[in-house]
Amino acid sequence: MNDPVRAWRQLADGSVLLDGFHALKHAVRFGARVPVAVTTDRRAALELADELAPDVRAVLDELLTEVPEATYAALVPRPHPTSVAALAVRPSRAVHLEALASTPRTAPVVVLDNPRNLGNAGAVIRLAAGFGATGVVTTGTLDPWHPTVVRGGAGLHFATAVERLTVDELPAGPVFALDPEGEDIRGSKLPDDALLAFGSERSGLSAELRARADHLVSLPMRPQVSSYNLATSVAMTLFHWSAGGGAPV
Repeated sequence: MNDPVRAWRQLADGSVLLDGFHALKHAVRFGARVPVAVTTDRRAALELADELAPDVRAVLDELLTEVPEATYAALVPRPHPTSVAALAVRPSRAVHLEALASTPRTAPVVVLDNPRNLGNAGAVIRLAAGFGATGVVTTGTLDPWHPTVVRGGAGLHFATAVERLTVDELPAGPVFALDPEGEDIRGSKLPDDALLAFGSERSGLSAELRARADHLVSLPMRPQVSSYNLATSVAMTLFHWSAGGGAPV
């Protein structure tokens, strides 16, 4: 890249910000198109690649351009401790919708109903990618491709299908919605084609999602404990699914 700063400024508005070495590593590993990547210390970044991601080291060697610290700080709103940043092309919505709608599914779709916390949404996407979920769908106003969500997801948006839909647009499949009044999840087997729905951190499931639910299930919880963190709830539910026969691939 002859002029990475110019390229960055031309592409920034329509691209996905990969904030930090791990986000870039995962995005490259899962096939993201990355037109520009910068770092304040190319040698240190490639040493990280040697240690943590030798499978993508050669690609990073070609991508990374060293820039002064002041330039890096001007390009990235919140500089990452690894001093690495990149821009990636957002995957096609049509391709993601096709993946979400394709049947039979071999892994559930995680549905976040009106989530509010950007960091929690990113953590859920990271979890879903780790468990090999078909995708993560959000309803409501939160943009699942917001830079803070991508940062929380460590670039693993590119390892699964991530989209924002309305409840009416959700893909087909039995909806298992998490609710304190539901049946204990330990008595349920979650099918591979399930939609696993989680309400917002503050207000729980919306009326629309509750009406769409085929099953209400609850996580075991000690009395007088009000709730689990959203990402923790998703992790417990995906683990229960995997323990029933589903498994990461």
